[in-house]
Amino acid sequence: MEKMMLKKQATGRIRSGYPLLVKGDFVKEPKVAEGTLVELIDSQQKFVAHGYLATQNKGDGWVLSILPNQPINQKFYEGLFHEAEANRAALKADDETTAYRFFNGEGDGLGGLTIDYYADYYVFSWYSVGIYQHQKMILEAFKKAVPSRKGIYQKFRYDTKGATYDSHIFGETAPEPLIVVENGIQYATYLDDGLMTGIFLDQREVREAIREKYSVGKTILNTFSYTGAFSVAAAMGGALETTSVDLANRSLPKTQEQFSVNGIDPATQKIIVMDVFDYFKYAARKELSFDTIVVDPPSFARSKKKTFSVAKDYSQLLEEVIAITNPNGVIVASTNAANVTMEKFEGMIKKAFVNQNSQFEWLESYQLPSDFKLNPQFPEGSYLKVWILRKK
Repeated sequence: MEKMMLKKQATGRIRSGYPLLVKGDFVKEPKVAEGTLVELIDSQQKFVAHGYLATQNKGDGWVLSILPNQPINQKFYEGLFHEAEANRAALKADDETTAYRFFNGEGDGLGGLTIDYYADYYVFSWYSVGIYQHQKMILEAFKKAVPSRKGIYQKFRYDTKGATYDSHIFGETAPEPLIVVENGIQYATYLDDGLMTGIFLDQREVREAIREKYSVGKTILNTFSYTGAFSVAAAMGGALETTSVDLANRSLPKTQEQFSVNGIDPATQKIIVMDVFDYFKYAARKELSFDTIVVDPPSFARSKKKTFSVAKDYSQLLEEVIAITNPNGVIVASTNAANVTMEKFEGMIKKAFVNQNSQFEWLESYQLPSDFKLNPQFPEGSYLKVWILRKK
């Protein structure tokens, strides 16, 4: 294992538990292969941590252990997986929820890897070339630590530069669709269909809140609706009608399927393939308004007409939403933009209401659920921000 000296400030940060490494942390910039295991030392040549180097969108490597005598081997990874499984024991025992985050990167001690659980199938997501160099050992450790699994899939969250890899890598292949349950609601998922599976697991608590508190007897608009998961939760909560709007053509059959697997006739709901901003204009022309509106856009999106960025455009988007929200109506304002802090997000919300000459009250907020475990020294990992508001 190569020794690499850290600058003083980085030494203190890592000893306090901060897990991310960047090139500027080192006295001498590393010139090593992706995935190289390193021993990090201070200016006195004393041990600071073990880590590995890898380029990904967040930085240039991750700390693995601050224990000097901890070998980084299969047993080390097995220990991480045993601990992760123990931390999700309550979810594993809950028959009403069969999909959740099993392992959450740096929050569970291994930055660059997440693992999601779908009804006894596991989906690994690799975030860099560097972490993938350790794939074989990590997989063997996982199989040893978690013997009760039907199959394993993998996805690549970095540019593989044209290289192709098998998606299904162990055990049984999952049925298509694979039906999972979340708080008693069924969702159709596909584990071998690109990066998406059909449901964003981090919004579990928000979907439950919508079903339980903001749906019965209400008209619902779900913008950027993807496969309509929020709409299904609202319908199951007693909504009068749901309207789902998304630009992607495949959102129509995908949303129809989500309703169908729950015994709801899709023909009783509105599913519209349209640019969300065009839909706002349409709704204004037709004088449409809604009791509850969900607005959870991608962090960045580009259509033929415009480019959207949460950091720049969320306030303007929210203004459009406010304009078609009924008095005393509810807005579920959400973003997964890691570069937008909760403070900044709240500022965007306030600005939108001021610009619309409208008032509101804060009802409740949500961030990542407990299975998306966080490292308390790494606030950047807490990317999800949701505020539920009532328009006065």
